[in-house]
Amino acid sequence: MPDYADLGLQLAWPLAMALAWMAGELIYRWTALPRIAVYGLAGFCFGNLAAGYLPPSESKNFMLLASLGFGLILFELGYRINLRWLRSNPWIVVTSLLEAAGTFAAVYAVAHFFGMERLPAALTASLAMSSSPAGLLRVLNEQGAAGQVTERAMHLTALNCVMAVFTFSVVVGIGLFQTSGDLAHAAGSSLLVLGASAGLGALFGTLVPLWLRLIDAAEGATLAFALAVVLLVAVTHVLQFSPVLAALTFGLVARHRRTALSPAQRNFGVLGDLLAVLMFFFVATRVEMEHVTGGIALGLLLVLVRAVVKIGVCTALARVSGISARKGALSGMALTPMAVFAILLMEQTHWMGVDLLDSLAPLAAAMLLLDIAGPVLTQRAVVWANETRLAKEV
Repeated sequence: MPDYADLGLQLAWPLAMALAWMAGELIYRWTALPRIAVYGLAGFCFGNLAAGYLPPSESKNFMLLASLGFGLILFELGYRINLRWLRSNPWIVVTSLLEAAGTFAAVYAVAHFFGMERLPAALTASLAMSSSPAGLLRVLNEQGAAGQVTERAMHLTALNCVMAVFTFSVVVGIGLFQTSGDLAHAAGSSLLVLGASAGLGALFGTLVPLWLRLIDAAEGATLAFALAVVLLVAVTHVLQFSPVLAALTFGLVARHRRTALSPAQRNFGVLGDLLAVLMFFFVATRVEMEHVTGGIALGLLLVLVRAVVKIGVCTALARVSGISARKGALSGMALTPMAVFAILLMEQTHWMGVDLLDSLAPLAAAMLLLDIAGPVLTQRAVVWANETRLAKEV
């Protein structure tokens, strides 16, 4: 006789994700709310209702698949970054530097003022600097968005990711130094990982377009890049590098090697859609109810502080960077998503022996709020900027 309890556990993940996808489709059609917000809410409910019943191995397997989905999105973001635009309009870089630095300072000050220790406050602030490429790109592609706010949000997000990864690695290195007492080793290890990750991504970004030109397979570029991203993410996991920097650099270098992706293949087709459901569902299961309830007040305050700084800086520098103050504010509003980037980055520190999800309750609360509200605010930003597919048709 089959063990029905064991069978139920084996079917729990795929069944829950199928239901999350169905709920996302229905709610999107009824309310136009972003699908990924529904996936995140479903994942949070599933993760807390099924806590203690699911085998740990399942979580590890889904973590790798979520990282693969995130790698595809990071590649696409890097592929859509135009370095020539940044050189011709350096105010975009200045805006990113100021809003990221301002976010770090403000979030750190507020977190430390309300009782967080210096190291957890710095880790929270470094993650708050970032904007999640996953939340941003999925909403932009879902809406068919294009325009000044869309392009600026993508470039600011890419810059934010790089600065957040660097700052986060430095702060983690300081934490390891406090444990080991070896500052040179801790700092050197962090910087070496970042440099090696970027170098590996650049290598893939050079070799894959070279291979495509060699075999004259421009029409198969999407499949080649998808397989390369899967390999790159797997290699970075094995070598304990940063898949974030590697995939982002891969896309950036590949774009400037002049290999074109068909616009119809944004999101990497069905493969990207499938991994997106899994990714947004899985990362939300990592946020535990007790962490949310324990840090909800401070988490909400940190979300508000982060939003005020990002929107404020983008608005203040809008005119000198070539857009109206209104579009500057909408660009800052589009940067709201953070959850997927932050959770996957924290998960990647487990090999260092640093378990951040259990120690940063206010951040867990903030991530849950932004996992659900972030995509909605990004959607509203491009809709109000009249940059969606529907707005163009009208």
